Amino acid sequence: MGFFGFDITVLVIVVLVILVLIAGIKTVPQGHSYTVERFSRYTRTLSPGLNLIVPFIDRIGAKMNMMEQVLDVPTQEIITKDNATVSVDGVAFYQVLDAARAAYEVNGLKNALLNLTMTNIRTVMGSMDLDELLSHRDEINDRLLRVVDSAAASWGIKITRIEIKDIVPPADLVDSMGRQMKAEREKRAQILEAEGSRQSAILKAEGEKQAQILQAEGRREAAYRDAEARERLAEAEAKATELVSKAIAAGDVQAINYFVAQGYTKALEKLASAPNQKVLMLPVEATALIGSIGGIAELARSAFGGNDPEPAQRRRPTTSVPRSGEGSF
Repeated sequence: MGFFGFDITVLVIVVLVILVLIAGIKTVPQGHSYTVERFSRYTRTLSPGLNLIVPFIDRIGAKMNMMEQVLDVPTQEIITKDNATVSVDGVAFYQVLDAARAAYEVNGLKNALLNLTMTNIRTVMGSMDLDELLSHRDEINDRLLRVVDSAAASWGIKITRIEIKDIVPPADLVDSMGRQMKAEREKRAQILEAEGSRQSAILKAEGEKQAQILQAEGRREAAYRDAEARERLAEAEAKATELVSKAIAAGDVQAINYFVAQGYTKALEKLASAPNQKVLMLPVEATALIGSIGGIAELARSAFGGNDPEPAQRRRPTTSVPRSGEGSF
């Protein structure tokens, strides 16, 4: 009986040791922290790994997840500054930095963070116009992050990011915005078209101006060339007149025949070149014309210094032409 009682005692002691070890050894998984309470009062925080506590005196209080977590913000109705009602939902990311404060400073951490985020969404977005609400989403996210993070800092929480997922205006408001956008685009198109027409007219006017300037310069150059040609012709005529005058003064009768034959020939040329004149019947003094031509030749030879010993009479044409009569040309 004594040996049997000893075995029971040893067994009880072993069981008590096992229970003490189980109660005093705590294993904390990675990414978590446990708070330790002694007689219901917080004493310390257990970090990930193997930890020892005083059995039956200390106990595990709160098991806090220290990893970054996601908080889904449900859809809620918001009235903007210009009295437009929109539906908004979002998402928040937070991380527990102080396990003790997150466990003992607030009751219901997720619920508190959710209500804090929803309240500030209504406050921030309700102070903006609808156009600002739709076009300044990044600014809204930044303002919400600053406000909510400042409020949650006393709980040992770090708000890492807040994002507005969707902003849904009413259907009639969406239709109005579509018509407004269409009108604005048509306005811009008309402005661009008018600007293009204006630029085209300016370029066309500039082109016409340059063309007129070039035409004026061309006419001026042509007039200058014509004047220069007339000047050269006048100089030639003056030179010819001077030579003829000198010949007449020297007693050369052929010089007079030169002018007479020149005018006579030009008159015949104009009459013969008329478009409605096919046959020309005139009384012509042929020998006088031939004599004038011979005088022109003599004058040319005397002007250019030719010394032909053959008399002019021998070079006259031998063709017999009646003195008077009708000639056909």
